[in-house]
Amino acid sequence: MIKSSITIDVTLDDQRVPESIEWKATESTADRPQQARAMMLSLWDGQEKTALRIDLWTQKMMVDEMADFYYQTFMTMADTFDRATKQPELVDEMKSFAHRFYEKFRELQMKENKAS
Repeated sequence: MIKSSITIDVTLDDQRVPESIEWKATESTADRPQQARAMMLSLWDGQEKTALRIDLWTQKMMVDEMADFYYQTFMTMADTFDRATKQPELVDEMKSFAHRFYEKFRELQMKENKAS
């Protein structure tokens, strides 16, 4: 049996707000830990039938980056759901939502930029 590990290190400031997130994986080709500005980790507890989550982002994460992060996460969730369930109608619905979400975000950003 092969065992693989993913390690995530989070450095916190005095108020326990993440300053940096670094991760490394035994299966990675990277020779040193990788930096991240945000992360979402979801685990399924099959016994309790609940999702357990950890969502963190650093002080450096910008609002537009967060929107990009969410858009890309929605899209990859749809791809994963497709591979797992072969439900193209639901996958298309998820991707449509992701596109609408991102377009709405850009609309709101343009309004805010004009107002300032």
